Parts: sequence; structure tokens; C-alpha cells
Amino acid sequence: MLRLSRLSVRFAGRVVVDTVDLAVAPGESVGLIGGSGSGKTLTALAVLGLLPDGAQADGSVVVDGVELCGATDRQWRDIRGSRVGFVGQDALAALNPLATVGRHLRIPLRRHLSRKNVGHAAAGLLARVGLPADTITAYPAQLSGGQRQRVAIALAAAGRPGLLIADEPTSALDPPTQAGVLRLLRDLPPADGGTRPALLMISHDLAVVSQVCTRIAVMHAGRLVEDDATTRIIAAPRHPRTRALVASARALAA
Repeated sequence: MLRLSRLSVRFAGRVVVDTVDLAVAPGESVGLIGGSGSGKTLTALAVLGLLPDGAQADGSVVVDGVELCGATDRQWRDIRGSRVGFVGQDALAALNPLATVGRHLRIPLRRHLSRKNVGHAAAGLLARVGLPADTITAYPAQLSGGQRQRVAIALAAAGRPGLLIADEPTSALDPPTQAGVLRLLRDLPPADGGTRPALLMISHDLAVVSQVCTRIAVMHAGRLVEDDATTRIIAAPRHPRTRALVASARALAA
């Protein structure tokens, strides 16, 4: 579903992502972790075509068989939402405060459904993320942080993308709410008649990612330094940076 080949990003006169190779299979959940400045978020933004002004990506970004490096703005608009969905860490900032949940969901649903089926599909999306039907008439400010994040996940899934990118999706939530959102991401149900989307989860927290992802890739200083099954990463980390992340996660759990 996603293949990065020798992806590099240059920004402010230096290489901040350095020849990254990474693949995510259909339906697979992969965590991309690293500390601040490791390049993980810029890698995700390169996949979404949302790099900051002045940043330049080189190499190859293929999503669902489509090469995106060098894509036009129109091509990116067609890709986002339909092939790639995105969930950020601040759902309140991402949602329009003047629009109801229903209005948010109807916009992407209209791309592939007739008008008479949009309402039913919106209600179905809310049910998939564990929200009651009356949420459809609510405004973002009327919802809790966890409810808003569930709406953001529903919105990202509305276009039936094959790949979902979640960037620190639980960092602003309290522990019980965080646990619920993580369960949702781990067990995200497929669209009607389809398959569950692949997930690329960006985080600095190994303990969080290990609850959701079956594979973990570790970034340090712009490079991918380790990529293995979650169980092997935790049991026998090879790179010093990975060992530090594992030790930190164990210390917090003690």
C-alpha cells in the first residue's frame, strides 16, 4: 500500500530525512517512532504532500501503485482522502468549529456516494468508531477530546483510503481516553464490503505504538536505523537508539 524508496527531504539547507526505505502492506499496522527531530513527521508529511515551504523531497513515494514524488497540486488533492487518510494529534484544530459532525463527514462521502446515501453512510461511520448516532448534529466544541479524535478517525476513513496515517493521535488525551482511541486504531473496522486500511502510526512513544502496530520502524537523525516485528524490537533491540527507547518504555511501565 505504501513504499518509500530512498526518500530524502532537504530543508533549510540540510538533509533532514536521509534515504529512507519503508514498505507498508495492505492491512498492515506499522509504527514509525523516534525522538524530536528524528525526521519521522517530515517523512509522513512527504507521503501526504504537505511538506513545509522550502522543503524538497527526492526519491520515490508510491501509494497504492501511484508514484507521488513530483505530483501536481491537483494530483495531491485527488490522493488525500481517497487513497491516504490523515489523523493528527489535535482534532479540535483540525475540525471546523462552525460545522456539525455530519457536515464534516458529508463532504468526503459525496465523492463516492449518491446524495440519498450520504446520511446513512455518515451514521455508519460514527457507529464504526463507537459514537452514538446523535453525534451527527453536534459541533466540535460540544464533544470531549476523545470523541473529537474518534470523529477525526471517522473523517479520515470517510474517503475509504487504503492507507491511514496517524501522527501522535493520542498525545493530547488522558490515559483512559488514550486507551480507547488506541483500541480503535488497532481494531479499525473495514469499510462496508472492503478491507481495513493499512496504518502508519507516527509517535515518539514505543509503549503506545506497541499496543497498535505489529511492526516498528525506528528513525534517528533522519535515518531509518531499525525495522522489525514489534515483538522482536522489544525483546532484542539492535540499534543503540532502539535500546534506549525500549529501556525508557520499560522504566515508565515499572
